[in-house]
Amino acid sequence: MNAFTTPTKSAYYKMSSFIFLYFFTWSASFGLYTLWLAQKAGLDSVTIGSVFAVNGIFAVIMKPVYGYIMDKIGMSKNLLYFVVLTSALMAPFFIYVYQPLLASHTPIGIIIGALYLSLGWYAGVAASESYADRFSRLYGLEFGQIRMWGSLGWALAASFSGLLFNISPVMNFMLSSATSLLMLAVLFSLRIGEAQLRNNDVIAQEKIVFADVITLLRNRKFWMFSLYVAGVAWMMFIAEQQFPRYFVSFFDSQAQGNAMYGYLSTLQSGLEFLMMMAIPFLVNHFGAKKGLLFTGVLVGARLIASGLTSDPLVISIIKPFYGMEISMLLISVFKYIAEHFSKRVNATMYLLGYQAMIYVGSIVIAPPAGYLYDRIGFEHTYLIMGCIALLFTGVSAFTLSSCQNKRPVRATPPLAKNADLTTLKR
Repeated sequence: MNAFTTPTKSAYYKMSSFIFLYFFTWSASFGLYTLWLAQKAGLDSVTIGSVFAVNGIFAVIMKPVYGYIMDKIGMSKNLLYFVVLTSALMAPFFIYVYQPLLASHTPIGIIIGALYLSLGWYAGVAASESYADRFSRLYGLEFGQIRMWGSLGWALAASFSGLLFNISPVMNFMLSSATSLLMLAVLFSLRIGEAQLRNNDVIAQEKIVFADVITLLRNRKFWMFSLYVAGVAWMMFIAEQQFPRYFVSFFDSQAQGNAMYGYLSTLQSGLEFLMMMAIPFLVNHFGAKKGLLFTGVLVGARLIASGLTSDPLVISIIKPFYGMEISMLLISVFKYIAEHFSKRVNATMYLLGYQAMIYVGSIVIAPPAGYLYDRIGFEHTYLIMGCIALLFTGVSAFTLSSCQNKRPVRATPPLAKNADLTTLKR
């Protein structure tokens, strides 16, 4: 952050504070969501798999809608206001609506929970990250310089959320609702400078229309990118959904496992924080495609190692490496999209081609994964998932488009700069 003028510093601090508070808010509660479903809501593996599948259906629906809205409204904060207000309702929703419905009318509870979580978290986090990416490029910064504060927020909340959970999950939900109100105040004070909004190469002058989405869906690059997501990101995120249950099984008691999981989640988020600072320079040097491929190798290796160990020390060492994976993946994805897709569909591509595609995996893979956890065990299932991730990484080496390397931080990728619909059609 070299040429940081006072207005730029002010906007940067506010945007970073918003991202910090958003991830803190959801880490305090949603970071232990799987444990809450199993230990407090009393659901079994197959039902939990179904919860994630239905969550995925709603996420797949809402993410493209959020992306389209963001491409329509540019740097307007209206969608973020809605997301923050939804987050503020977390305590009353989980305590008085979600848990009672899961206990008495499970299918209805699953559906209503999926709608709420999609609006506030699944699609909400994607919208927040996409907004932060645009903000960073408007101010000539790296996305990681802002997103790293989200990692720190998640780490800070994770450091004590397990302890609060052991006392009562109600405390987790109340804390999340309270910090949402603080987040609302920060967002209200955030202003984008007029100089950044004039003649920029980030926000398209002509707003997206539905025909642009159809053109995007006809683009071969879209589907080759989606193939990578299906083979690598699906395995990465679906394995993580019920990983807390596998992790806790290595310890003598649930309470000990819950606390240790919280500590290691803090370490994981701390590693993610550091990687968000360092990885942008690596991805700039080697190119976004190589960043995506390296992520695939990391995912496959971590899942296979998780399946091969029976030692609580080894699984504890493996756990934090997820922070490195998510940093490498997220930064590479944003840079790949900026380089190969028009700025008119930037947010739509991120929320549809990446975020929504991830949750298609929850619909397709989460229920059978839950079945395999019960039938053959977590360890054998993770071995299968790790091999799949490596296989698709190898395929993607040939199907993903080449990316530039050694690009300067402030440069706008040539394929994204002044891109129009003809870029999409190639």
